[in-house]
Amino acid sequence: MKEQQFLQTADKVAKELVEFTRQADVNEEYFLDIIEEKVLPVEQFFANYACAIMEVETKFKVLNEQFSLKYDSNPIESIHSRIKDYDSIIRKIIRKNLPRTLESIEENINDIAGVRVICSFVDDIYRLAACLLQQDDITLIRKKDYIKNPKPSGYRSLHLIVQVPIFVENEKRPVKVEVQLRTIAMDFWASLEHKLRYKKNISSEMMDKLSHELTDCAEISASLDSRMQNVKNLIFSENNKQNVQ
Repeated sequence: MKEQQFLQTADKVAKELVEFTRQADVNEEYFLDIIEEKVLPVEQFFANYACAIMEVETKFKVLNEQFSLKYDSNPIESIHSRIKDYDSIIRKIIRKNLPRTLESIEENINDIAGVRVICSFVDDIYRLAACLLQQDDITLIRKKDYIKNPKPSGYRSLHLIVQVPIFVENEKRPVKVEVQLRTIAMDFWASLEHKLRYKKNISSEMMDKLSHELTDCAEISASLDSRMQNVKNLIFSENNKQNVQ
């Protein structure tokens, strides 16, 4: 999926160049020079982020396997990833008034590559995050804890911007990845909230009402997470008592 995304982006750039050269009646040699100058760097740019995602995904899969062996439980329910599409990146650099270069995008936009880790319980989120950040090739750029400090909308998740090295043909390159860690309940709420909030043809009055309702749902979801965490803790405590006996 990640490879398809950046190849589609490069293909889009190539088609735009083909149309330009057709209209401008540019010769073939000049066209190939343009491809090498414009398209190949874009392909490499997105390939770097695809590789960084694979690195981060692998780290979480290894941690999940280790937790399964040590604690007889898998803290990760699922892992999802995405690369921000070309149009979204362009809109973001225009909004931020950034130079329209790959170097500027790489330096100033932190969420081009994204990995979302869905966990079973809240304590799994913090354990996995701590294990990831302890690894010597991971650099923490920024951390935002929306679990302890939810957004006004009710959104909850732990966000990490990390830098991970990837190894290309002749060099090692640091690449930034946004990691989001959520419970199943948090992800359920966030997915539906996104779908509902951006529905068209809803009056501002109704949107205010829906916002309050969604915030209430977020509180109920958080309460469910807390109760399920308590159930897990009670089971763990009971098992420890039996092992001591």
